[in-house]
Amino acid sequence: MIILGIDPGLAIVGWGVIEYSGSRFKVLGYGSVETPAHTPTEERLLRINEGIAELINTYHPDVMAVEELFFNTNITTGIRVAEARGVIIMRAHSLGVKLAEYTPLQVKQAVVGYGRAEKKQVISMVTRLLNLDAPPKPDDTADALAIAVCHAHCGGSRLAEYYNK
Repeated sequence: MIILGIDPGLAIVGWGVIEYSGSRFKVLGYGSVETPAHTPTEERLLRINEGIAELINTYHPDVMAVEELFFNTNITTGIRVAEARGVIIMRAHSLGVKLAEYTPLQVKQAVVGYGRAEKKQVISMVTRLLNLDAPPKPDDTADALAIAVCHAHCGGSRLAEYYNK
């Protein structure tokens, strides 16, 4: 199964593509789609849309796993990220890619074994699990790989089926 993990954002969309077969991981690629600050939102969303389409057309994932939003105190930023997330989900759907969604708590639980793990613990485990030479940069990319690993561990479970109807 080829899994495209996505950590949504407006400035940086982290992405990671893994192949999961027989309980083994193979990293196919990872990186980020970045949009410049002070660019109109509609242009940033268009760039994200094009970037996601390019990833799907390049890697042909079986599923795209996306992190659900966690709102902090800045509601304006949360709204912009929600807009980007909507574009990401729409593009996957329009290209026929199955979607799975996971909360940050679920991702940390699946990768580290503890839902309240710190970011550095998640990055360390992703680096080890995927046998990477160095931690992926930026952190959004590491998060995207963690989301893909989460789906690999949880995607076939009945609980995942319930949450991802």
